[in-house]
Amino acid sequence: MFDLTGKTALVTGAGQGVGFGIAATLLEAGAKVFVNDLVPERAVAAAEALGSNATALPFSVDDREAVVSAIAGIGPVDILVNNAGIPPTMRPVKFRDMDPAEWAAYIDVNLYGVINCVSATIDEMCERGWGRVITISSGAGTQGLNIGVSMYGAGKGGAISFMRHLAVETARSGVTANTLALGLMERDAPNVTEESRTVTASMAKQVPVGRLGTGRDIGYTCVFLASDEAEWITGQTIAVNGGSVTT
Repeated sequence: MFDLTGKTALVTGAGQGVGFGIAATLLEAGAKVFVNDLVPERAVAAAEALGSNATALPFSVDDREAVVSAIAGIGPVDILVNNAGIPPTMRPVKFRDMDPAEWAAYIDVNLYGVINCVSATIDEMCERGWGRVITISSGAGTQGLNIGVSMYGAGKGGAISFMRHLAVETARSGVTANTLALGLMERDAPNVTEESRTVTASMAKQVPVGRLGTGRDIGYTCVFLASDEAEWITGQTIAVNGGSVTT
Protein backbone atom coordinates (compact mmCIF):
# COMPACT_ATOMS: atom_id res chain seq x y z
CA MET A 1 0.00 0.00 0.00
CA PHE A 2 0.92 3.64 -0.57
CA ASP A 3 3.63 2.73 -3.11
CA LEU A 4 4.77 5.75 -5.16
CA THR A 5 7.35 3.88 -7.23
CA GLY A 6 7.57 5.34 -10.73
CA LYS A 7 5.97 8.65 -9.73
CA THR A 8 7.68 12.02 -9.97
CA ALA A 9 7.02 14.59 -7.25
CA LEU A 10 7.81 18.27 -6.96
CA VAL A 11 7.88 19.73 -3.44
CA THR A 12 8.19 23.50 -3.22
CA GLY A 13 10.00 25.10 -0.30
CA ALA A 14 11.69 21.76 0.42
CA GLY A 15 15.15 23.06 1.26
CA GLN A 16 14.42 22.90 4.97
CA GLY A 17 11.75 22.37 7.61
CA VAL A 18 8.40 20.82 6.76
CA GLY A 19 9.15 20.68 3.04
CA PHE A 20 12.33 18.69 3.61
CA GLY A 21 10.39 16.21 5.73
CA ILE A 22 7.74 15.86 3.05
CA ALA A 23 10.37 15.27 0.37
CA ALA A 24 12.13 12.64 2.48
CA THR A 25 8.91 10.75 3.12
CA LEU A 26 7.86 10.77 -0.54
CA LEU A 27 11.29 9.42 -1.46
CA GLU A 28 10.96 6.58 1.02
CA ALA A 29 7.62 5.68 -0.57
CA GLY A 30 9.39 5.26 -3.90
CA ALA A 31 8.91 8.59 -5.67
CA LYS A 32 11.55 10.55 -7.50
CA VAL A 33 11.54 14.02 -5.95
CA PHE A 34 12.47 17.45 -7.26
CA VAL A 35 13.49 19.65 -4.35
CA ASN A 36 12.53 23.27 -4.83
CA ASP A 37 13.70 26.21 -2.76
CA LEU A 38 13.95 29.95 -3.23
CA VAL A 39 17.64 29.76 -2.26
CA PRO A 40 19.60 27.66 -4.79
CA GLU A 41 22.27 26.60 -2.30
CA ARG A 42 19.61 25.35 0.08
CA ALA A 43 17.89 23.33 -2.64
CA VAL A 44 21.20 21.73 -3.67
CA ALA A 45 22.21 20.91 -0.09
CA ALA A 46 18.80 19.37 0.64
CA ALA A 47 18.84 17.26 -2.53
CA GLU A 48 22.34 16.00 -1.74
CA ALA A 49 21.25 15.07 1.79
CA LEU A 50 18.20 13.22 0.45
CA GLY A 51 20.14 11.04 -1.96
CA SER A 52 20.30 10.04 -5.61
CA ASN A 53 16.56 10.12 -6.28
CA ALA A 54 16.34 13.77 -5.26
CA THR A 55 17.20 16.64 -7.61
CA ALA A 56 17.49 20.33 -6.80
CA LEU A 57 15.15 22.64 -8.69
CA PRO A 58 15.55 26.19 -7.37
CA PHE A 59 13.10 28.92 -8.34
CA SER A 60 10.79 31.42 -6.66
CA VAL A 61 7.19 30.22 -6.78
CA ASP A 62 5.89 33.78 -7.13
CA ASP A 63 7.85 34.27 -10.38
CA ARG A 64 5.60 32.74 -13.05
CA GLU A 65 8.21 32.76 -15.81
CA ALA A 66 10.77 31.06 -13.57
CA VAL A 67 8.22 28.44 -12.50
CA VAL A 68 7.19 27.61 -16.07
CA SER A 69 10.79 27.49 -17.30
CA ALA A 70 12.02 25.25 -14.49
CA ILE A 71 9.13 22.79 -14.64
CA ALA A 72 9.23 22.58 -18.44
CA GLY A 73 12.75 21.22 -18.17
CA ILE A 74 12.00 18.25 -15.88
CA GLY A 75 9.23 16.42 -17.71
CA PRO A 76 5.82 15.37 -16.35
CA VAL A 77 5.10 15.90 -12.65
CA ASP A 78 2.73 13.36 -11.11
CA ILE A 79 2.62 14.78 -7.58
CA LEU A 80 2.78 18.49 -6.79
CA VAL A 81 3.14 19.53 -3.16
CA ASN A 82 2.72 23.29 -2.76
CA ASN A 83 4.62 23.75 0.47
CA ALA A 84 6.40 27.10 0.00
CA GLY A 85 4.54 29.69 2.03
CA ILE A 86 6.69 31.81 4.30
CA PRO A 87 8.05 34.95 2.63
CA PRO A 88 11.54 36.02 3.77
CA THR A 89 10.04 39.21 5.23
CA MET A 90 7.43 37.43 7.37
CA ARG A 91 6.98 38.80 10.87
CA PRO A 92 4.10 38.78 13.35
CA VAL A 93 2.26 42.06 12.96
CA LYS A 94 -1.40 42.97 13.22
CA PHE A 95 -3.11 44.25 10.09
CA ARG A 96 -3.63 47.80 11.38
CA ASP A 97 0.09 48.08 12.10
CA MET A 98 1.24 46.68 8.76
CA ASP A 99 2.62 48.81 5.94
CA PRO A 100 0.57 48.15 2.78
CA ALA A 101 3.86 47.58 0.98
CA GLU A 102 4.14 44.32 2.96
CA TRP A 103 0.82 42.85 1.85
CA ALA A 104 1.87 41.48 -1.52
CA ALA A 105 4.59 39.14 -0.26
CA TYR A 106 2.07 36.98 1.61
CA ILE A 107 -0.40 36.77 -1.27
CA ASP A 108 2.29 36.27 -3.91
CA VAL A 109 3.82 33.22 -2.20
CA ASN A 110 0.76 31.62 -0.65
CA LEU A 111 -1.80 32.18 -3.41
CA TYR A 112 -0.05 33.07 -6.66
CA GLY A 113 2.77 30.66 -5.84
CA VAL A 114 0.25 27.82 -5.67
CA ILE A 115 -1.53 28.99 -8.82
CA ASN A 116 1.74 29.31 -10.76
CA CYS A 117 2.88 25.79 -9.92
CA VAL A 118 -0.53 24.27 -10.58
CA SER A 119 -0.74 26.06 -13.93
CA ALA A 120 2.63 24.62 -14.97
CA THR A 121 1.71 21.01 -14.12
CA ILE A 122 -2.05 20.46 -14.27
CA ASP A 123 -2.54 20.09 -18.03
CA GLU A 124 -0.16 17.14 -18.31
CA MET A 125 -1.73 15.51 -15.24
CA CYS A 126 -5.17 15.72 -16.81
CA GLU A 127 -3.94 14.52 -20.19
CA ARG A 128 -2.32 11.46 -18.57
CA GLY A 129 -5.43 10.80 -16.46
CA TRP A 130 -3.57 10.77 -13.14
CA GLY A 131 -2.28 13.46 -10.82
CA ARG A 132 -2.11 14.64 -7.24
CA VAL A 133 -2.04 18.26 -6.07
CA ILE A 134 -1.49 18.80 -2.35
CA THR A 135 -1.30 22.29 -0.90
CA ILE A 136 0.15 22.89 2.53
CA SER A 137 -1.96 25.50 4.26
CA SER A 138 -2.41 26.44 7.91
CA GLY A 139 -4.95 26.81 10.64
CA ALA A 140 -4.42 30.52 9.98
CA GLY A 141 -6.30 29.98 6.72
CA THR A 142 -9.32 28.35 8.37
CA GLN A 143 -9.83 30.37 11.56
CA GLY A 144 -9.08 33.79 13.01
CA LEU A 145 -5.97 34.10 15.20
CA ASN A 146 -4.84 37.06 17.29
CA ILE A 147 -1.12 36.50 16.67
CA GLY A 148 -0.37 38.96 13.86
CA VAL A 149 -0.82 36.69 10.82
CA SER A 150 -3.80 38.27 9.06
CA MET A 151 -2.18 38.63 5.63
CA TYR A 152 -0.55 35.21 5.89
CA GLY A 153 -4.00 33.82 6.68
CA ALA A 154 -5.46 35.67 3.71
CA GLY A 155 -3.01 33.99 1.35
CA LYS A 156 -3.51 30.57 2.92
CA GLY A 157 -7.28 30.93 2.87
CA GLY A 158 -7.24 31.96 -0.77
CA ALA A 159 -5.26 28.86 -1.68
CA ILE A 160 -7.76 26.64 0.16
CA SER A 161 -10.63 28.07 -1.89
CA PHE A 162 -8.67 27.72 -5.12
CA MET A 163 -7.94 24.06 -4.38
CA ARG A 164 -11.61 23.29 -3.75
CA HIS A 165 -12.57 24.64 -7.15
CA LEU A 166 -9.61 22.95 -8.84
CA ALA A 167 -10.67 19.62 -7.35
CA VAL A 168 -14.13 19.85 -8.88
CA GLU A 169 -12.79 20.92 -12.26
CA THR A 170 -10.24 18.08 -12.52
CA ALA A 171 -11.98 15.20 -10.71
CA ARG A 172 -13.18 13.48 -13.89
CA SER A 173 -9.62 13.64 -15.27
CA GLY A 174 -8.16 11.46 -12.54
CA VAL A 175 -6.55 14.36 -10.69
CA THR A 176 -7.20 15.01 -7.01
CA ALA A 177 -6.58 18.30 -5.20
CA ASN A 178 -6.48 18.51 -1.41
CA THR A 179 -5.20 20.86 1.25
CA LEU A 180 -3.58 20.22 4.62
CA ALA A 181 -4.21 22.84 7.31
CA LEU A 182 -1.27 22.55 9.68
CA GLY A 183 -1.15 23.26 13.38
CA LEU A 184 1.87 24.32 15.43
CA MET A 185 5.03 22.99 13.80
CA GLU A 186 8.66 22.61 14.75
CA ARG A 187 10.88 25.06 12.89
CA ASP A 188 14.52 24.83 11.88
CA ALA A 189 16.68 26.68 14.38
CA PRO A 190 20.44 26.31 13.83
CA ASN A 191 21.27 28.41 16.88
CA VAL A 192 18.62 27.49 19.41
CA THR A 193 18.61 29.71 22.49
CA GLU A 194 17.31 28.79 25.92
CA GLU A 195 14.55 31.34 25.42
CA SER A 196 13.53 29.60 22.17
CA ARG A 197 13.44 26.24 23.93
CA THR A 198 11.17 27.70 26.59
CA VAL A 199 8.81 29.18 24.00
CA THR A 200 8.76 25.90 22.06
CA ALA A 201 8.00 23.91 25.22
CA SER A 202 5.16 26.30 26.06
CA MET A 203 3.70 25.97 22.56
CA ALA A 204 3.91 22.17 22.69
CA LYS A 205 1.81 22.13 25.86
CA GLN A 206 -1.06 23.74 23.93
CA VAL A 207 -1.23 20.78 21.55
CA PRO A 208 -3.43 17.90 22.80
CA VAL A 209 -0.89 15.23 21.79
CA GLY A 210 1.78 17.09 23.74
CA ARG A 211 4.26 18.02 21.02
CA LEU A 212 4.68 20.15 17.92
CA GLY A 213 4.27 18.68 14.46
CA THR A 214 7.20 17.64 12.26
CA GLY A 215 7.82 17.46 8.55
CA ARG A 216 7.51 13.70 8.78
CA ASP A 217 4.01 14.00 10.26
CA ILE A 218 3.00 16.01 7.24
CA GLY A 219 4.97 13.80 4.87
CA TYR A 220 3.06 10.68 5.89
CA THR A 221 -0.23 12.41 5.14
CA CYS A 222 1.11 13.55 1.76
CA VAL A 223 2.18 10.00 0.90
CA PHE A 224 -1.35 8.78 1.57
CA LEU A 225 -3.01 11.54 -0.46
CA ALA A 226 -0.54 10.94 -3.30
CA SER A 227 -1.28 7.23 -3.43
CA ASP A 228 -3.72 5.30 -5.60
CA GLU A 229 -5.56 4.36 -2.42
CA ALA A 230 -6.62 8.00 -1.93
CA GLU A 231 -8.21 8.44 -5.36
CA TRP A 232 -11.69 9.03 -3.84
CA ILE A 233 -10.48 11.91 -1.66
CA THR A 234 -10.50 15.29 -3.36
CA GLY A 235 -11.53 18.86 -2.60
CA GLN A 236 -10.86 18.39 1.10
CA THR A 237 -9.13 20.57 3.69
CA ILE A 238 -7.66 18.19 6.25
CA ALA A 239 -6.50 19.48 9.64
CA VAL A 240 -3.17 17.94 10.65
CA ASN A 241 -2.60 19.56 14.01
CA GLY A 242 -2.17 17.10 16.86
CA GLY A 243 -5.79 17.40 17.92
CA SER A 244 -6.03 21.16 18.23
CA VAL A 245 -9.55 22.53 17.92
CA THR A 246 -10.37 24.13 14.57
CA THR A 247 -13.46 25.94 13.31
